Amino acid sequence: MPVEITHNPAAQRFEAALDGLLCVADYELRDGVMHMTHTGVPPVLRGQGIAAQLVQAALDHARAHGLKVDPLCSYVRTYMQRHPETQALWAR
Repeated sequence: MPVEITHNPAAQRFEAALDGLLCVADYELRDGVMHMTHTGVPPVLRGQGIAAQLVQAALDHARAHGLKVDPLCSYVRTYMQRHPETQALWAR
């Protein structure tokens, strides 16, 4: 199910609120690299593709702004490994 994702640059994260619960993809921006540090979805909301949508929104943002991505979060790393179209974003 598609969710509404917002970018909260002050908190350095992408977020979605569902049923009063906050889902996030956190990052730290340094020197043109978006270091993806954490993806979190409350247990009751897992398995609905919300984390993937958050990560895709972050990667779309990185692409649109000419940023590279350092997938420190294991979820983001796995997502990028499974989606070859994201390889050009990887900061290696």
